[in-house]
Amino acid sequence: MTQILIQGLLLSGLYALIAIGFTMIFSVGRVLNLAYGAYLMLGGYTYFWVAQTMHMPKPIGIAAAIGIGALAGVAMHRLIVRPLHSDPVAVEISTLILAVIIQAGIVLVFNDAPKVLHPIVDGVWRVGGATVTFNILTATVASWVILFALYHFVRKTHVGRAISAVSMDIKGAALSGVNPDRINMITWAISGALGAIAGVFFASYTQLSPSMWVSPLIIAVAVVIVGGIGSIIGTLIVAHIIGFMEIISTTLIAAELRGVFTMLLIIVVLVLLPRGLFGRGEL
Repeated sequence: MTQILIQGLLLSGLYALIAIGFTMIFSVGRVLNLAYGAYLMLGGYTYFWVAQTMHMPKPIGIAAAIGIGALAGVAMHRLIVRPLHSDPVAVEISTLILAVIIQAGIVLVFNDAPKVLHPIVDGVWRVGGATVTFNILTATVASWVILFALYHFVRKTHVGRAISAVSMDIKGAALSGVNPDRINMITWAISGALGAIAGVFFASYTQLSPSMWVSPLIIAVAVVIVGGIGSIIGTLIVAHIIGFMEIISTTLIAAELRGVFTMLLIIVVLVLLPRGLFGRGEL
């Protein structure tokens, strides 16, 4: 039971970080960015190339991953989202196609063989009969720090409040002097950066592969659908629900069932509560 509790808390923190960038785009841009998982893939492979192939310090690898993720977010907004902003379905289809293209590019550059990232922090911690690697512990602590910083940014800074205003009412925000296009671009950059750093942690917890973008995308979509809101608090709550569901199902039932209960939860919520567990809100 201690193992389940600790692993559930740790995994949930990572899932919250994975989902929050996707949630921001959904809340502000009103679209599902189906290329979001590609941000994680780009972040993971950038870190792998810089830190393990080029043998540069790990912090530089992490910084490079964040930078690539932010650039990918800005490029996606400029080249796809802004030209197609009046057609959310076209945006979603285009982002999904782009994710497949990025996957093909990863295969060309790195081949399709899975790769193992070295732990960001080595060692294990034993507590209450449970064994926890410092790697996942570091990933979870970093996730919480990033989420707290993001919450403070959204609530306390001028740009953050503008992002929140656009998520609530884009027309009202524009009338109050906010430039929605600029705020959307900033949000996509932040989303890309968050996705990339989440990708580094996720890949160090699992492994790198050209198909690794699919699982985080499912997690992010599940959080948005089940939560029903585009808020940081809602993301945290639903990420913990999904994290504990996965740990309990894989530990007590079968490891092959990872993700199955998450998909079932999505179906149940869509049938019973189309607006999600908490309804539709703002950042």
